[in-house]
Amino acid sequence: MSSNRKGKSAARREPSWAVSLVPFAVLTLSLVVVIKIFGADALSGGSQVCLLLASAVTAAISMALYGNSWENLENCILDNIRSVGSAILILLLIGAIAGTWMVSGVVPSMICYGMKIIFPPVFLAAACAISALVSVMTGSSWTTIATIGVALIGIGTAQGFDPGWTAGAIISGAYFGDKVSPLSDTTVLASSSTGTPLFTHIRYMMITTIPSLCIALVIFLTASLMHHGADSARTAEFSGALESSFRITPWLMAVPVLTGILIVKKVPAILTLFCAAVMAAAAALVFQPQAIWAVANPGESIASFQGLSFWDACKGTAVTFYGSTGIMTGNEAIDSLISTRGMTGMLNTIFLIICSVTFGGVLAGSGMLRSLTEIFARLAHRAVTLVGSTVGTGLLCNMVTGDQYISIILTSSLYKRLFEQKGYEKRLLSRSVEDSATVTSVLIPWNSCGMTQATVLKVPTLDYLPYCFFNIISPLMSVCIAAVGYKIFRTHPERPSATDSGSPVQEGPRP
Repeated sequence: MSSNRKGKSAARREPSWAVSLVPFAVLTLSLVVVIKIFGADALSGGSQVCLLLASAVTAAISMALYGNSWENLENCILDNIRSVGSAILILLLIGAIAGTWMVSGVVPSMICYGMKIIFPPVFLAAACAISALVSVMTGSSWTTIATIGVALIGIGTAQGFDPGWTAGAIISGAYFGDKVSPLSDTTVLASSSTGTPLFTHIRYMMITTIPSLCIALVIFLTASLMHHGADSARTAEFSGALESSFRITPWLMAVPVLTGILIVKKVPAILTLFCAAVMAAAAALVFQPQAIWAVANPGESIASFQGLSFWDACKGTAVTFYGSTGIMTGNEAIDSLISTRGMTGMLNTIFLIICSVTFGGVLAGSGMLRSLTEIFARLAHRAVTLVGSTVGTGLLCNMVTGDQYISIILTSSLYKRLFEQKGYEKRLLSRSVEDSATVTSVLIPWNSCGMTQATVLKVPTLDYLPYCFFNIISPLMSVCIAAVGYKIFRTHPERPSATDSGSPVQEGPRP
């Protein structure tokens, strides 16, 4: 009888915070090895294997030392996977939009119109603004930097700007769009990981994001006005190359305008993204038949286009949604710009999400997540310390794990229960995670984002880091807004298990 009671008591024990750190140590060490071996390609599968390995270690410790059952751990994993089901569908639609908006000429038109404002006295500010605009339209900082960013680096060099300054302006703008665009996978991931509706998350982020971007733009504009350089002939050359491959017309702006209207009308994200992709596909058939033909006939130059048959139209449109849109235009920069992978391009991210939520589910089911959260709970007694801890954890996860996706999910998992316990809204957590995990990833040399952008722009991470003003200001702005208590509300009083004396936040329902 006594032995039985002891067994039950052991089964009810939870891991200490020291034991709870073991899976993170395993994850960190394995990620270091994987990133060393695969570099930027670690997201193609290596990082996912690391997450599954850490999940296995967590499950083994929980079952062997603390009497947990596999059934309980499996249920927690399945619950987590169910929670990101809609996010996976959204990611697939984002992939479809990446292809349709590019092939339809929507993004090329935005680039052409934006390029017309570039000249030395405003170059850095314009580079930041254009990168932000393109990133909002595409939802991808990586695509923006690898296409228009590369062109802007060349333009900046021709005008005599330091590559670090130019790269900082490009990255600042690109990560602004990556942070607020409904097409961004990190935005979708942050909102879904915390259980916040996508557009609620985006609107709430504007409180910290817009001031951060405005400050960055002022700095870039001041630096541009103090610089004297050459003309912007390379800008005209790039615009001319786009115009020779696509029909650039203001009518294409109807697609993003109508998408914006759907967003304002609060149409569900899945329906909005589906409509945006369909509208762009229709625009492609009307305005860019040569591009649709080239997608349907890979390997053929767009200059060979003589007409679009019914079957080529069907095939090209379908491939634009799900597959590679590599089009041969005869211009290497344009070929790189319009090359997307559609829905298939999102499969690695979906693979990563499933493995990450598996790790999060095992952590929660084992009680390790609760043990770690209790440590943070002792430190976070006010809104500003809670947000500050979240922001600091996001940065730390980027440094430790080397990947922003993993950092977003881990930070969300660590703080989700604590925010609920303290009575703060989910949107405050999702914003704090984005203000840290998303934007700081590119500032770390060994992070997948830092490595990738340094390679693409040919500017070392530590060279552009001091000039990524948006990425540096965003985490600080998040903490400052929390200190002021602006638009920070509670959904319910704090639960008795924790204290929150002296909180400066406003009490009451959300406006």
